[in-house]
Amino acid sequence: MKVLVACEFSGIVREAFAARGHDAWSCDLLPTEIPGQHIQGDVLEILDDGWDLMIAHPPCTYLCRQAARWIDTYEKKIAYGEACGFFDKVKNCDCPKICIENPIPHLAAKQEMGDYNQIIQPYQFGHDYSKATCLWLQCLPKLKPTKEVELTYYTTPKGRRYTKGWYLTPRNSIARSRTFQGIADAMAEQWGGK
Repeated sequence: MKVLVACEFSGIVREAFAARGHDAWSCDLLPTEIPGQHIQGDVLEILDDGWDLMIAHPPCTYLCRQAARWIDTYEKKIAYGEACGFFDKVKNCDCPKICIENPIPHLAAKQEMGDYNQIIQPYQFGHDYSKATCLWLQCLPKLKPTKEVELTYYTTPKGRRYTKGWYLTPRNSIARSRTFQGIADAMAEQWGGK
């Protein structure tokens, strides 16, 4: 299959599909972290280039639940509208099979984005992390968990209890946007065959 992994700089999902013999490409404004077939640029320019499958990771800055608290200025409302428009263009592109992943959206964004089909967690795919991820699926089955892991919990000095995903993971958008290898492998195996 000809596979596009949209808005992925890490190359993790791309390489999971490439390892199974697919013509897999990632596309992002950033350069790729793993050498491979990567288009550095605007994914909107290549959306309709005859892909068989697209897995998209559109920016969630203005769409996730945490964003609802601080979309309070005119500029941020404009950016929110642009984020919704980008999500819509990706969702409605000319590709037979589509998976869009994003965190749980805030209420206004959910109305714009439509209902997601599934919520997955890294701990369902072999990682001791909690990070709820929604999947909007078109012509793809729900992703089946491959390896359930019991979560480790950490208690902060103030007595709050967190899972490893929230307490120890770096709190920047670059670190948190990388797909877990177990999830990438499950996508490639279950949606890519071979």
